[in-house]
Formats: sequence, structure tokens, C-alpha cells
Amino acid sequence: MLPGAPAGNAGIMETPARDVRETPARDLRETPADRVAVLSDIHGVMPALAAVLAEPDVAAADLIVLTGDLAAGPQPAETLDRLAELGDRAVWIRGNADRELVEFARRERIEMPDEVSAWAADELRLDQVELLAGLPLTRTITVTGLGEVLFCHATPRDDTEVVLVDSRLDRWQHIFDGVPAEVTTVVCGHTHMPFIRLAHGRLIVNPGSVGMPYGAPGAHWALLGPGAELRCTAVDPDTACERIAAESGFPQARAWADDYLRGRITDADALAVIGPRDGRR
Repeated sequence: MLPGAPAGNAGIMETPARDVRETPARDLRETPADRVAVLSDIHGVMPALAAVLAEPDVAAADLIVLTGDLAAGPQPAETLDRLAELGDRAVWIRGNADRELVEFARRERIEMPDEVSAWAADELRLDQVELLAGLPLTRTITVTGLGEVLFCHATPRDDTEVVLVDSRLDRWQHIFDGVPAEVTTVVCGHTHMPFIRLAHGRLIVNPGSVGMPYGAPGAHWALLGPGAELRCTAVDPDTACERIAAESGFPQARAWADDYLRGRITDADALAVIGPRDGRR
């Protein structure tokens, strides 16, 4: 759990430094995708996921890219099953929370940053653990109007690094080290706060969080092609909190949902904790 953050914060976890580089899965570059929906940081919140998947632009998208932290929350197995139903339209990427669920489920780590993540890891089936274990760190997809777009969870080289809308240009340059020159757009999640900005000639898009938004409530996502748009789907907090309380086996499910689905964590709250992690003074 983040120091100073509310209980249950699985969004951005403190982890020991480690090499998370791996060979990415086959890049989807052969045929450009006209429309790509990006869903990040779902965190096992089925009502929010269902609301976004019901959006006409998501239903009609050529691809749905899932940029990590998918299941660490009150409805982990159900969330992964619903995402699996998307079939070949879904492009999966690993987030730090996904990696940690696998490590805990395999008993490769003995502690988790919060109770909901530890509980969620024990709820996953073996096939779901194996699914998360095999996810790549990045994927690159050609999108109409944007060219080659690199998708990642936090940064192209690490699943826990923090970059923000106001991160300085020299940090972005460091983050982009090793990214191929032909990549014109980088899409990342992890911080649960949506933004679009330019840095060193590249467009950077953070769709925000579907299930654990910091700042404005609702389920946040992005639509790519031919440009980039930030979207927010309204989620009725009363209905969603009741559903999670009724359907989740997590003992603190109602309190967890009340914290995150009602937008109680502001962007100022989040930035006070994670701002220093982008290397700013």
C-alpha cells in the first residue's frame, strides 16, 4: 500500500527494484487498426468494466488493449473471465499488480501491499495465474492516423516507474531510451489519472483507470484512431457498490468499493504520494 494512501490502494505499489524486461509478444503491425479502445487499471471492478464494454465505441473497436493491473481487486476471477470472452480483439499487457498476483499465488513472495491483493491472488484459478504470468511488458500496434503505437503499463521499460502529465522533459527522454524511432505514440497507465501530452515529438496518452479512478469518478478509458480521445463512462456508485458487496467474497468489499467508486481519492491526494516518484525535487 502507498504510504499515506487509503487502505486498499493497489493501484501503484512499492516493489523492490527488479528487471522486468522480457521479449514482447508478436507486434500487431501488419494491418493498421482503425479504432482501438484502451482500458487500463480495471482492478477487478466488474460494474465499471461492464459499463465500459457496453459503450458503442468500445463494442465497435477493432482492438481492445488492456494495459495492465486487471485483476487486483474485489472481483478478480470474474474480471479475467469477462476479458477472456473478448477473444482475439483483446490485446493483453502485464501491469505490476498482475505480476505481483502471480508471485503471491506461486508463493514467490510472502507479502502484498494490501489485503485485497493478497485475497485476489488466492481467488485466481491456476489457468488465470498462468495467463497473467505470460503477459508481455509491451505491445506495438499500428493505428490509423497515429502510426506505430507502443502500449505499456507504466513505462516501456518497467512496470512500476511513475511518469505524470507534468514530468520534466529530461525524464521523458530517459524513459524513451531504447524505444524505436518509428514509434510515434506511447500509451501508458499505472497512475490512474488520465492525460494527453507531447514530449520529444511523441504523443503520450494515459487513459486513466477503469476501476480505481483518482480524481473524477467514473470509468476512464481512451479511444485511439485517427486521433486520441480521453473518455469517461458514468458508473452509478450506489448500484456498483451494492453489486460488489453482494458478489465479492472479499470481507472488506463494501468499504473498498466505497473508497474507489465514489471518487473519494482526489488527484491532489494521489499526487502528494506519487509525485516524488517521477524524480522531481
